[in-house]
Amino acid sequence: MKTSSAESVSLVRLIYDVRVRAILYQILAVVGVVAIGWYLFSNMSDKLARQSIATGFGFLSREAGFTISQAFIEYRPSDTYGRALLVGIVNTLWVSFFGCILATLIGTIVGILRLSSNPLLRLLMLAYVEALRNVPLLLYLFLWYAIIVAVLPGARDALNPLPGIYLSNGGLYVPNLAWSGAHAGVLVALALGIAAAMRIAGTMRRRRIETGRERAVWPFVLAAIALPTLLAFLVLRPDTTIDWPSVGRFRMAGGLHLTPEFTALLVGLSLSASAAVAEIVRSGIQSVAKGQWEAARAMGLHEGATMRLVVLPQALRVIVPPMTSTYLSLVKNSSLAIAIGYPDLVMVANTTMNQTGQAIEAIAIFMMVYLGLSLAISAFMNWYNARVAIKER
Repeated sequence: MKTSSAESVSLVRLIYDVRVRAILYQILAVVGVVAIGWYLFSNMSDKLARQSIATGFGFLSREAGFTISQAFIEYRPSDTYGRALLVGIVNTLWVSFFGCILATLIGTIVGILRLSSNPLLRLLMLAYVEALRNVPLLLYLFLWYAIIVAVLPGARDALNPLPGIYLSNGGLYVPNLAWSGAHAGVLVALALGIAAAMRIAGTMRRRRIETGRERAVWPFVLAAIALPTLLAFLVLRPDTTIDWPSVGRFRMAGGLHLTPEFTALLVGLSLSASAAVAEIVRSGIQSVAKGQWEAARAMGLHEGATMRLVVLPQALRVIVPPMTSTYLSLVKNSSLAIAIGYPDLVMVANTTMNQTGQAIEAIAIFMMVYLGLSLAISAFMNWYNARVAIKER
């Protein structure tokens, strides 16, 4: 009897233990979500079966039979729906990647100029930010597309803003390097070299803090990046022939052709996101106390060194978290490409579901792709934020 009472008391204590209850609640929540999902899936499958609608992902191996206007990997209409969706994914990644880079570069410059001592320049940057932040992105996509198609000259009179780069109503033409497996190997070696250089720089920084001895870091960083890349280049010997675009009699010849839809989408996404980046950079810089600026000037640092060595390391802890949201928004806003006809993932998936009738599977695919991209960006930015965060001693 006493043993039974003691076991009851132990069981009650176990149930009311905070850690046990926290784990128990999580298990119950997961079981509930799985049960609801299974019920919805079973109900959907039953309804579709009654209407003789095919389900499953077997359609991915069937012939697509439609063309894609812009494909950065090899694609033919005789390829499968799976290959077509892969083209859409690559197209989305391509425009999102370069959009993030351009938005960061333009936004950083605009954000710094927003703090200029020149009132006219400051006012112009303010007008830039407000004009882009307060007009829907979709309208700007229509505007940039109309400008490219209706305002820019034809191929014979194409604009040549930079050597090897042409812009006309047919789109953007840039130098092209035929990609191969050897180039991918060199790129992997470069990535490994950059990772090694970051590790070496971090180790030498910690030793400098521990010992107080200053030592040049750049030779070791340069060697860590250059040696693996050079070795891979010598071993793999990739073809480095560049196909340069040129103006023909009736159309452009050579190079990589980026359609008006891609160009308009890239410009629209980059400029729209750059306005948000500019405000993030401005607020991050202004979050650094004025005493830090004054101390740097008192030590004889010029403005560039003050910004690079004193202000930005402290501003990054304010800048990085909202930048993550900006990048996520840019990637998800790329789905507006369907409005101007750029064949991103959503447009290819819509064509697929219209031809196969399997809308649920197609929607599930691009939902999972966008979820995966968002989680990958968040993980990378959280890792970077942890590295640049100022750590207390």
